[in-house]
Amino acid sequence: MEQADGAAHGSAVAVEYVRPEVRLLPAPTAVSEAFWTGGRDGRLLIYRCRSCKRWFHPGSAACFRCRSTDVTPEPVSGRGRVAAFTVNRQPWIPGFPPPYVVAMIELAEESDVRVVSNVVGVAPEEMSVGLEVEVFFEQWDDIWLPLFRPAAGVSDE
Repeated sequence: MEQADGAAHGSAVAVEYVRPEVRLLPAPTAVSEAFWTGGRDGRLLIYRCRSCKRWFHPGSAACFRCRSTDVTPEPVSGRGRVAAFTVNRQPWIPGFPPPYVVAMIELAEESDVRVVSNVVGVAPEEMSVGLEVEVFFEQWDDIWLPLFRPAAGVSDE
């Protein structure tokens, strides 16, 4: 299991990521299972249509663009940019202390394909739209949660 090293890049203030005591876990379905377990092999799996070649998330049995049912989860680079975010400062979940960032990440493969997750390794007050990020996985039982951190070798200057 890979953990964030806490190193942010560019002018953003780095903070060490501390794994929370608790995470609310999804209940994978036949369609979503690849997304939640791909991290076991270090891969972020996103559905792709074999007919129109477009990516889409969340996965489904058919492509919403061309209606083809020839779809399958495929690995993506795990890189992207923060499209939007919010900083939660309320202690909603015991064992999951605030503040934490919930962000919409637009994937490098296709900018209108977005994943909602936490961004860690950067101080919440230093978060910005456009921050380049990369995925890493945090294992909880049989789930590998895709989380994001500032991308290595990227400067926002």
